[in-house]
Amino acid sequence: MAELSTLARPYAKAAFEFAVAAGDLAGWSKQLNVASAVSQAEAMIKVLASPSLTSAQQAEQFLSVCGQELTEKVQNFVKVLAENKRLILLPQIAELFEQFKANREKSVDVEVATVYELDEALQGKLAATLKAKLEREVNLQTTIDKDLIGGVVVRAADVVIDGSIRGRLAKLAEAMGA
Repeated sequence: MAELSTLARPYAKAAFEFAVAAGDLAGWSKQLNVASAVSQAEAMIKVLASPSLTSAQQAEQFLSVCGQELTEKVQNFVKVLAENKRLILLPQIAELFEQFKANREKSVDVEVATVYELDEALQGKLAATLKAKLEREVNLQTTIDKDLIGGVVVRAADVVIDGSIRGRLAKLAEAMGA
């Protein structure tokens, strides 16, 4: 997985820098996500893996599936990826692009898993606290996980805060076994 991200990074960075210069981060983000979804379709995976098709033919078939969803600039980007045999990297490119975009916009997606649904007031307090701690705008998503027993697990980018009963019991069991 790390190797794919390493290969995808220069393409994602180039797309990001072009989108910033064009003032169209949201448009590029949407289009890269469409292209990523197309690249993961089973039929398209077969097309991209076919040794009998040239890069130009692969790009042509790829773009015909995308239709009018991609602007000319993004279509050119797809053609460059095809020439370099990198169309399979579109999911990683889209993911890295989103990370660059979030860093630029100083925002972070935060997933909060709880046993019970949080009311709006508590979600607001949690979002405000996380915003202050992470120094970023917070896009809060909540999920219900009955296996937690109690408490919460917060995931924000590469930060995980495990305040669940299950997590505490696991730590206790580990300490007693050591």
